[in-house]
Amino acid sequence: MLIANEAFDQLSELSNRDEYECCTISNCSFPGANFSTAKFIECDFVDCDLSNLKVNETSFREVNFRNCKMIGIQFDTCNQLLFEASFSNCQLDHSVFFQMKLKHAEFVQCKLHDVDFSEADLSGTKLIGCDFTNAKFDFTNLEAVDLSKSYGLNLDPELNKISKAKIPLSQLPGLLAKYQLKIDKDH
Repeated sequence: MLIANEAFDQLSELSNRDEYECCTISNCSFPGANFSTAKFIECDFVDCDLSNLKVNETSFREVNFRNCKMIGIQFDTCNQLLFEASFSNCQLDHSVFFQMKLKHAEFVQCKLHDVDFSEADLSGTKLIGCDFTNAKFDFTNLEAVDLSKSYGLNLDPELNKISKAKIPLSQLPGLLAKYQLKIDKDH
């Protein structure tokens, strides 16, 4: 069933059999809910708890997540055809984006502790002001990515594509960590 142009507020349940188009979902709590096979097109999630959400074959097309708690979501199981999402001021700790094509996605002021970006294509992505503490980047395409004001970055440039990436000077030690260098910031 198509549900269009609706605003949902303070719900604790949403059907995974429906298609949501141009909807706003705010102040909702769905921890551990099953959104598998649901379709979200041009929707906004605002101030929601989506932790441990099940998203098997879920479609996210032009979806915005703002101020959401999204811990432990296996995004790599969702429908990746036309996946397009932006995240602003979200907590995505322990989420997985393994092998996903996230070209031109946006992550702004997000907490991304222990997030798995292994083998993902993040080329051209904006990752601005994000906390990447213990985030995993293995064989990840980070070409032309914008990491302005981001921190906690620790990745191996020999295992990842990083050409033309915009990386804060303060994060260069995270690119050299495997060499166990002692970097003197005074000179």
